[in-house]
Amino acid sequence: MEDIISIVIPVHNAESCLEETVQSVFDQTYGDYECILVDDGSTDGSRAVMEKLAGRDKRVRLVINEGKHGAANARNAGIKAAKGRYLAYLDADDKWHKDKLKRTLKFMKKQDAAFVFTGYEFGDEECRGTGKKVHVPDSLSYDEALSRTVIFTSTVMLDMKRLGKKVIMMPDVESEDTACWWQILKTGVSARGLNANLVTYRRTKGSLSSDKMTAIRRIWQLYRKQEGLGLIKSALCFTGWAFRATARRL
Repeated sequence: MEDIISIVIPVHNAESCLEETVQSVFDQTYGDYECILVDDGSTDGSRAVMEKLAGRDKRVRLVINEGKHGAANARNAGIKAAKGRYLAYLDADDKWHKDKLKRTLKFMKKQDAAFVFTGYEFGDEECRGTGKKVHVPDSLSYDEALSRTVIFTSTVMLDMKRLGKKVIMMPDVESEDTACWWQILKTGVSARGLNANLVTYRRTKGSLSSDKMTAIRRIWQLYRKQEGLGLIKSALCFTGWAFRATARRL
């Protein structure tokens, strides 16, 4: 189990894209993994797709959440079921490049890191790369991460043996992934960035304008309520976040 990577994919009504996403896992050049699909109360045909995928490859495991509990709960259910040393997240509508796992694990070992994230590319509604790529810094501390939410969930790999499962459980809040990264970094761990495009992030046109206002509200609530930051520090972090978030999308 030493080098097994546990891949956790939360699934909610992802029938149209799930098979393509999991195919990007099957296509990996690194094969020592388990793929944990967590159904979070899907009401479409996602369950049938999950069962089909599990029938194709014994490395695919199903975890069923009765009722919809949200992405944080689904990912945490996957963490609890994970048997590998390493954890990698993949959202049900994104895709990995074929060498994502191999390169990330090699980088993690070379850097002696417990938390690694990579660059990625924005994709269209069909998850085809648009050419807009996000580059990542060499490392991020907790203070740096507060104003630079560049860590994208589908790029992350964690060493569960070194971090422990408790600290990587996602809080049940909005923007649970960002809150989780901060939670880990507050322990003194630094996240190491592999500046290579290894993931395609699917974006739908209909959600772009509403996403902006939602993101603003969520990040402010994380500063004030989740982290308990004062008004001035929250404003300073928010200014840095807004500048970088805008630059990523131009």
